[in-house]
Amino acid sequence: MNQSLLPVKEIRIRVFRAPDDPVTCLKFIEGHRKVLSIYGIENITTNTEDWMFRHSIFVIVVESLDQEKLYGGARIQVADGIHPLPIEEATGKMDPKIYEIVRQRAKAGAAELSGLWNSKEVAGFGIGSLFPSRVAVALATQIGVNTFFTLCSPTTVRFKDWMGGKILTDVGINGTFYYPKIDLLATALYQEDMFDLPITHPREREKIMYLRENPEHIANEKSPFKDHYINIHYALNLGNIDPKEFHLNYAPFAPQDKNEPL
Repeated sequence: MNQSLLPVKEIRIRVFRAPDDPVTCLKFIEGHRKVLSIYGIENITTNTEDWMFRHSIFVIVVESLDQEKLYGGARIQVADGIHPLPIEEATGKMDPKIYEIVRQRAKAGAAELSGLWNSKEVAGFGIGSLFPSRVAVALATQIGVNTFFTLCSPTTVRFKDWMGGKILTDVGINGTFYYPKIDLLATALYQEDMFDLPITHPREREKIMYLRENPEHIANEKSPFKDHYINIHYALNLGNIDPKEFHLNYAPFAPQDKNEPL
């Protein structure tokens, strides 16, 4: 493939706590909504602006070097004992077991990777999907998260074997739900032991460990799906953060009245 014909040759992948950059959060929301609308999805539970004000949300953006253009991104929402994780909101009424699963995992830090999207111009290159997923796993040590949850589409569920994810068979129908629409299948995944990554594919584990050791660097990366190289400016240092901030000794979100319908 002629690299000169491809639209993007240099990007930055940057991370920040949501309230620290409201302008970029709004760009993220706008870009995500455009992608969802292509698939006729308008009522996804996290498709709101509420999350941009929460200190338990960390944002990963794939952007141009001048920060004017967003090509994609993802959110890490940490269980904070106040706000339900997206997987709890999406599946709790269908299968309330998810509340206890999250509660137990949150004792050592639990989070969810959600809102993963990429613009049409970089679709198929892994720029807005695999690279942010890899960065999310790398950030686990900074944030102090030992378990990741996610709801994957049929397209992104393939990453589980690379990242070390497992299907959460305890909920839904062997871990699957029709979400966010009756004709779209989502798979509930979880990844544990985020610090050591014992079952992550060796290639991915090496890349993730390098990102942890070198959060600020420039790398010439090859797309996993295309014969295309791109310069990525990584800006992954969250700064002053306590890795035990979200180790909860109390229950995260759960229905307040067990007699009420779930």
